[in-house]
Amino acid sequence: MQNASLNRRGFLTGGLLAAASAGCATSDSGQATASSGTPAGRIRLAIASYSYWHFRDPKVTIHQVVDRCAELGVDGVDILHRQMDIPEKEPLTSAHRSYLADLRRHAFRQGVTPVCLSIHQDFVDPDPAVRRTHVAHTEKCIEIAYALGVSCVRINSGRWNTIASFDDLMKARGEEPVLPGHTEDDGFRWCVESLEQCLPKAAECGVMLAVENHWGLTRTVEGMLRIARDVRHPNFGLLMDTGNFLENPYDKLEAIASKTVYVQAKDYPGGGEWYTLDLDYPRIAGILRKAGYSGWVALEMEGKEPASTAVPKSLAKLRSAFR
Repeated sequence: MQNASLNRRGFLTGGLLAAASAGCATSDSGQATASSGTPAGRIRLAIASYSYWHFRDPKVTIHQVVDRCAELGVDGVDILHRQMDIPEKEPLTSAHRSYLADLRRHAFRQGVTPVCLSIHQDFVDPDPAVRRTHVAHTEKCIEIAYALGVSCVRINSGRWNTIASFDDLMKARGEEPVLPGHTEDDGFRWCVESLEQCLPKAAECGVMLAVENHWGLTRTVEGMLRIARDVRHPNFGLLMDTGNFLENPYDKLEAIASKTVYVQAKDYPGGGEWYTLDLDYPRIAGILRKAGYSGWVALEMEGKEPASTAVPKSLAKLRSAFR
C-alpha cells in the first residue's frame, strides 16, 4: 500500500482524508508516532456511543451521539464501529470515506473529539487464514481511525467460541471451555502473533491498539498481563473496562492500571443488560491516579433505563469521581 508523506502544503490542500484513501500518512522520518498524551494527572471524559445503542433497534447514529456529547458538555466520543452507517466487513469505498469525512467534520463543528474506535475481531482460531481475515479487518479499522483523527482502537483478544451465544456466555460468567485439541497457550500465541501483524499499520497511522478485558483470553487479569508482557510496542497498551472483572474488581483493576492507555467506565442505571455491578468510582479514580494515569475515561452506560435520562446520571457520577 502506498504511503503518503504529508507536508504543510499537502495537508492544507489535500486534506487528511485524501491521504488516508491511499493508506496512512507518515512523518518525514517515515513513521508517525502516537501522541504523548495529556499532562500528568489530567483525566478527560468521553461518552461511548454504545451508551445510546445496545445492539437493538432503533439504531442511534454516531452523528446523533456527537450531538448528545455536545449538549452534555462532554469533550470526547468513543465510537462503536458496528454502530456506524457503513458496513462492518466490506472494504472501504469512496462513499464510506465520504461518510467518515462528514462525521469528522460534524464532530469538529460540535467541539467533540473522536477519541476511540471500538471494534470487534477474534484472533483465537486455529486456522491461519481465518486469523488473517481478522488482521486485515483490524488494519482497515486502523485506517478508519486515522480518517477520523482517532488515536486509540479498542481490540478484542478473541475467545474459543465453544459457547456460541453471547447471552449464554454471560450466564456462564464469561467462562468457556477451550476448543478440543488445543490449549490456552495456543490461543495466546495466535493472539500475540496477530497483534504483532497489526502493529506496523498502527504505528504508521499513529494509532494505539488497546486490548480490553473483554471475555475470552482477557477475561482474567492474568490473561491481560500475559498479553501485555508478550506484546512490546510503543503503539500497544491495555484498555481498562471497569465492568468486565465480575468478581473482586478493584485489585484486578489496580493490577492492570500501570499498563492502561484508555478507560471505559461502565454504569447500570435501571439494572444491567446482562448483569449489574455497584462500582465505587471514587475508589477507581484513586487507583488510576495512583498509577499516574492521565487520559480519557469514556462512559459506557449499559443499564436498561432510557439513555436520555440514564446517561446524564452516569455522567454526573463520573464527573464527581474524576474532578
